[in-house]
Order: sequence, then structure tokens, then C-alpha cells
Amino acid sequence: MALVDSLLVFVISLLIGALGIYLGARIITDVEDYTYAIVTALIASVIWVIVTALLGWIPLLGPVLALVVYLGVIKYRYPGGWGAAIGIALIAWIASLVVLYALAVAGITAFDAVGVPGA
Repeated sequence: MALVDSLLVFVISLLIGALGIYLGARIITDVEDYTYAIVTALIASVIWVIVTALLGWIPLLGPVLALVVYLGVIKYRYPGGWGAAIGIALIAWIASLVVLYALAVAGITAFDAVGVPGA
């Protein structure tokens, strides 16, 4: 049962993170494809986990490298340069926090999401 619960939390968190990326991409690059945002969030979260597992123990450098790699995934997946990737990530972070806050206040979920660092 714990595996099912963990999988459900992962999927819901991934969808919330993807929603944030979708909104950021829609505002910054005019790309309107939620499925593409889901795949982007999944790739970004897997790479984030790998980088933090390998380098996260290095003070300051580990988290910064993980963030740069996360932004690199967004830059690779969406049109525009590093500025667009930063904009998408910032909007994704804010949108995810708003959704997570609303869901946490309603008692539906915890205050975290997969695919958006710090959310």
C-alpha cells in the first residue's frame, strides 16, 4: 500500500510541477502543450535527483549546479535562451507554490511538487 501511496503522491506532484512549467512556457514562449510540460518536468526532476545525489553534498556548488542543470533542461526543451529558461522556471516555481498552497490549505496534499525545485 505504501508503494501505491508514494506513486500517487509522485504523480500528483509531477502534474503540479508540470502545470507550473506549462504556465511559464505559455507566458514566456507561447508554447501550449501540457504533455510536453509533463515530460519536461519528469526529465528535469530525474536529472535534478541525479545531480543532487552526486554533487549535492558540496556546499553551495552542489545545489547551484543542480539548478543550472534544471535550467538547462528547460532551455533545451523550449525555444529561447537562458533568459527564457529562467523566466519559465521562475513562473513555474511561483505557479507551483500558489497551487500547492491552495491544496495544502484545503488539506488535500503536502506542500511540495516534483519537477520544480524548491516547490
